Amino acid sequence: MTNPTGSRLYHSYAEKLPIVDYHCHLVAREIYENREFEDLGEMWLAHDHYKWRAMRTFGIGEDYITGSRSYYEKYMEFARIMPCLAGNPLYIWCALELKRYFDIEEPLGPDNAEEIYRRTNQRIRELHMTPRWCMERSGVELLSTTEDPADSLEYHWKMKEAAAFKTRILTAFRPDKAFYCEWKTFPDYIKILSGAAGQEIVDFPSLMGALEQRLACFAEFGTTVSDNGIADIAWEDYTADQVEDVFRKALMGEDLSRKEISRYKSAFIIEMAKLYKKYNFVMQLHIGTYLDANHRKVREIGPSTGFDCVDDSTAVKSVGHILDRLTELDELPKTILYPLNPAQMEPFAILAAGFCGGAVRGKVQLGAPWWFNDQPWGIMRQFNGAGNLYPLSLSVGMLTDSRSFLSYPRHELYRRCLCSYLGELVERGEYFSGEKYLKDVIEGICYRNVKEYFGW
Repeated sequence: MTNPTGSRLYHSYAEKLPIVDYHCHLVAREIYENREFEDLGEMWLAHDHYKWRAMRTFGIGEDYITGSRSYYEKYMEFARIMPCLAGNPLYIWCALELKRYFDIEEPLGPDNAEEIYRRTNQRIRELHMTPRWCMERSGVELLSTTEDPADSLEYHWKMKEAAAFKTRILTAFRPDKAFYCEWKTFPDYIKILSGAAGQEIVDFPSLMGALEQRLACFAEFGTTVSDNGIADIAWEDYTADQVEDVFRKALMGEDLSRKEISRYKSAFIIEMAKLYKKYNFVMQLHIGTYLDANHRKVREIGPSTGFDCVDDSTAVKSVGHILDRLTELDELPKTILYPLNPAQMEPFAILAAGFCGGAVRGKVQLGAPWWFNDQPWGIMRQFNGAGNLYPLSLSVGMLTDSRSFLSYPRHELYRRCLCSYLGELVERGEYFSGEKYLKDVIEGICYRNVKEYFGW
């Protein structure tokens, strides 16, 4: 908190609001099984790419990161570098997690690592800390995991039937494996999707039919969320015959030209958007990721292990073509744009405002600062930059985008930044409508908007 007004706003209106975490990568099976955690090492280092990346930069061996060392040994290596993380969000996140879950105020470092390990272990045993405990402790009212269309949603259905679980668990429909036709795994994945949908996929229309069948199953479960990674899409006009030709070649595992890939992806996202509109799903577009940049490490360790980066190959104009085509067809669903490249935050905010209208508040909007932008600097940068171009009060607020059950203080950090930003506006004389309206803005961004936007 950087000013008295912001501090008062946070403690009066934002601090106690429930959390609606509408995008994360928690594992549904782990939530359902609700196993007591082994130790703080597991809670911090089992899935957290942020910590893995930081540890690698300090020259810590992979054996202590994703390798076979015990969680205790991994924790001790991470604790050793904590005092050196000045300016890094991990420093604040970990401090908040020790405070909020373990009532530990002192900063972690090599000198007290053993003592904090002992105290946190005692706390885990005494309180029987589990995934559900973490959610309830944090006031998580609802969260949405992310699943592939071929997923059976077995554990989601089991959780839905378990009435004792206080947090509502939904999932997001993420069809990336069917979108990236250039991936070598594409032919095998189409067979998997075909089996999950119970229908043969022989051409592009039958692919869309299978995806609609699975989307309907997700809708039956009660979700209205889609996630779509469009890391490097470049809009390309297409005909049905051209798309069919690309699909056939991809199904055979043949090499595709850049133009062919772009045609397929352009058609794919248009057709999926039509389905999202039909089933009242929100279309979330994750833009600008540079996946698996370090090929050698990905081969050794696997994908999604901390080697993804930021790119600018997806132009604002390409996403604009998608929104424009859907508007022409009157098929544009509610859409959230998540540019990963901070240089594109403001241009995408401008683009989003250009496709709003009708009875839906914030129909197309800029998403929360995510992944490499979800630290205080990135959050405040988005408030100050994009807030000039798109009404901040319409935002659906923060998400964790996390694989860690201890990550909910990221919502607290966002709320503190938000109230600090608003307090600065008040104290500079740039906002003077009164606290009644500020309360409404804060409660909307932190809680109410997301429920209204997603239909919850």
